[in-house]
Amino acid sequence: MNDPAPETPAPETLDLAADLRSAVGELVRALRPDDELPQNQAAVLGLLVRDGRARTVADLAAHQRVRHQSMARTVALLVEAGLVVQQPHATDGRKLLVTPTEAGRTALYEQRARREARIAAAIEARLDTGERETLRAAVALLRRLA
Repeated sequence: MNDPAPETPAPETLDLAADLRSAVGELVRALRPDDELPQNQAAVLGLLVRDGRARTVADLAAHQRVRHQSMARTVALLVEAGLVVQQPHATDGRKLLVTPTEAGRTALYEQRARREARIAAAIEARLDTGERETLRAAVALLRRLA
């Protein structure tokens, strides 16, 4: 059975969505200059740490929606930096499993902490108490959209 076609959002909702996308993009771009890990490497580390399980390069490429060759290069750079290790797959000797090292976890957590500190400083400097509460409510709403 086919699902009915989704209704087209109202123009006001589309405008809100565009404003939200733009604002989130500006915030993310403002945080990047402090990053020590390139975004693609941070994304791979984040996935591995969040998942808590090893993955193959093919799994990582599929999850990140990039070509295998691109992910292999990203993993090679992470290995070279000592942020991940590759180990043979237990049941398929042709495959290697990628896992984060303690240094990789530390690098990821430090980058997140720097970003959070920068956001916290901006919140304290630019928002009054009422605006902070509005922002807190907005975070809950954003989680519902995910």
